[in-house]
Amino acid sequence: MSNKKKKQYNISPHIEARNMSVIANKTGNVYESLNVIAKRANQISVKIKEELHSKIEEFASSTDTLEEVHENKEQIEISRFYERMPHPTLLALEEFMDNKLYHRPIESAKTEEETNAKKL
Repeated sequence: MSNKKKKQYNISPHIEARNMSVIANKTGNVYESLNVIAKRANQISVKIKEELHSKIEEFASSTDTLEEVHENKEQIEISRFYERMPHPTLLALEEFMDNKLYHRPIESAKTEEETNAKKL
């Protein structure tokens, strides 16, 4: 797809076709890989949301009257910055593909919990 079409359809330049077998090979199962990516995307999303709310709280005033409400350039810049950010799923996928995520297979996590429970 050309750059002109990407701009026309407002598609992020970070989106690209991925080879699912490469993603599946990292955990041995495509669904497990997608589950790891989804959980990390949720973590990133929560973190970004908290950052945004903390920055926007700086601009909140206790008394809002029609005279006091005006456009704040800093607030607009912050909003634009977060709007331009890649989607958390894309960030999580990039971390996963770069081996920056630590994950354990569900079976090994269960056996470790059972082992620790038996020790107690």
